[in-house]
Amino acid sequence: MAKKQGTAGQESEAAEGAKKGPTLADVRAWIQSKAGRAKLLPRNDPYWGAAADRDLFVGYRSMANGGNWIARWRDVDGLHGTVGKQHYHPLGRVDEADKDAYTDAQKAARQWLKKMRAGIKSSEVVTVADACREYVSRIRKEKGDATATDAEQRFNRTVYAHELGKVALDKLTTLRIADWRDWLGEPNERGKVLGRASINRTLTALKAALNLAVDHKHAPEVLRTELRNSKPLEKADNRRTLFLDLGQRRALLAAAEGDIRALIEAAMLTGARPGELANAQCKQFDARTGTMQFIGKTGERKVFLTPVAIALFKSAKKNKLPGAWLFDNAGAQWQKHVWNEHVQKAAERAASPPGTCMYVLRHSFITEAVMGGLSTAEVAKITGTSLAMIDAHYAHLVQASAERLARITLI
Repeated sequence: MAKKQGTAGQESEAAEGAKKGPTLADVRAWIQSKAGRAKLLPRNDPYWGAAADRDLFVGYRSMANGGNWIARWRDVDGLHGTVGKQHYHPLGRVDEADKDAYTDAQKAARQWLKKMRAGIKSSEVVTVADACREYVSRIRKEKGDATATDAEQRFNRTVYAHELGKVALDKLTTLRIADWRDWLGEPNERGKVLGRASINRTLTALKAALNLAVDHKHAPEVLRTELRNSKPLEKADNRRTLFLDLGQRRALLAAAEGDIRALIEAAMLTGARPGELANAQCKQFDARTGTMQFIGKTGERKVFLTPVAIALFKSAKKNKLPGAWLFDNAGAQWQKHVWNEHVQKAAERAASPPGTCMYVLRHSFITEAVMGGLSTAEVAKITGTSLAMIDAHYAHLVQASAERLARITLI
């Protein structure tokens, strides 16, 4: 009789244990295999395995359809804030076709832990494309829409759809960046080739985005070394060697269609930076005095306009409020990627030299002004640049003017 009572007691204990669920030892064993994981009931809280490293654990979140891996690490050294704080990191869905799924999850967790211990705390900014998007978001807040849109368009064309964009930040090397830089110089689907200067500017934007990722602890510090070793192309300052003569400038202007024509003409007549013209409001132009208050990267400057330029600016300002854009694109502000596209189309129709862009018009203005006899100091003031820059790139033209003057009988 006692024996029967004992048997009944054991059965009762077993039933009670079944209600409580598997033991910790059971869970740690079961999550290692597909058959074992199938025994675990779906729930929000993960089932945790044995320690995969110091204070590191891999968990399995069972769901109605499959499951997910998750890593947990307790920061006992205070590397990421309060000592003893728990950090979690999703490792992705369980691949039940992989017999080593649990081992692979442990490896992924250790890789995450390695980043955490190195001070890398991001689980959202993982790839090069992620870093570029965060950079665009940051400079939009700090420098405005125009600068952010310029970077965003560069990344749209060169990073997001390229294999480089998928590379994890901790896997990026100088060689990968160099391969991408060289790819930028290949003809696109339209047969157009990006100029060496444009390639270097795009590389500079990428490096700025990646350095920001390191600053924000999304990428290891060693990435800075890879970036320092990523060199720009040499002999890339071709914008100051391309000059459009009077006939070429007139042909380009004649080929311009729509609102871009006024922007091109303004650049030809003033030598202003295209951004200064695109950002200009009507109130900056004073028709009474024939002056324009340009606002650019070197600050503000007041410039006296020629009669032709005054007429153009008056026409552009007509029937507009003081705060309206002086040169607009159907009422909207011009953006760099938009005016570049319009200028490129006009250049194709006008058969302009390869590389023709808005900056070339600025260079052509400065060249004509210096060749026409204006002093380098005057040209520097008009165009809002330094005298040192004018002397460095245009001083040879002053000499040419002196030589022509020497051939003229003055007395």
